[in-house]
Amino acid sequence: MTQANNPLHGIKLETIVTELVEKYGWEELASRINIMCFKENPSVKSSLTFLRKTPWARDKVEYLYLKANKLPLPPPKDDSRRAAAKPQFATKKAQPAKKSTSEGADTPTKPVNADIWGNG
Repeated sequence: MTQANNPLHGIKLETIVTELVEKYGWEELASRINIMCFKENPSVKSSLTFLRKTPWARDKVEYLYLKANKLPLPPPKDDSRRAAAKPQFATKKAQPAKKSTSEGADTPTKPVNADIWGNG
């Protein structure tokens, strides 16, 4: 009984796409879910092929179906792919100006992390 709490259990992906197309039409569906199979020469067959190979797009279609039919929504997924991805807009920290070599030669330098390792 692993599917007891799954509102999509027993509903085919073809049924989901067909009902969404009947309810919204291809143009509205393409504006709600920004994927090319709904925009360029859309058909149920091409959409099914794409959605079966692309989990993130299938998740969006299933979510819209649940929302449109007022069925219970699933909890947010822990998407490990997003957590491992690099931040899109990385900020570069300003580097402090380095001392010239003639100034730094007079004073001994402390080893890196000396305060952590007890060498300082």
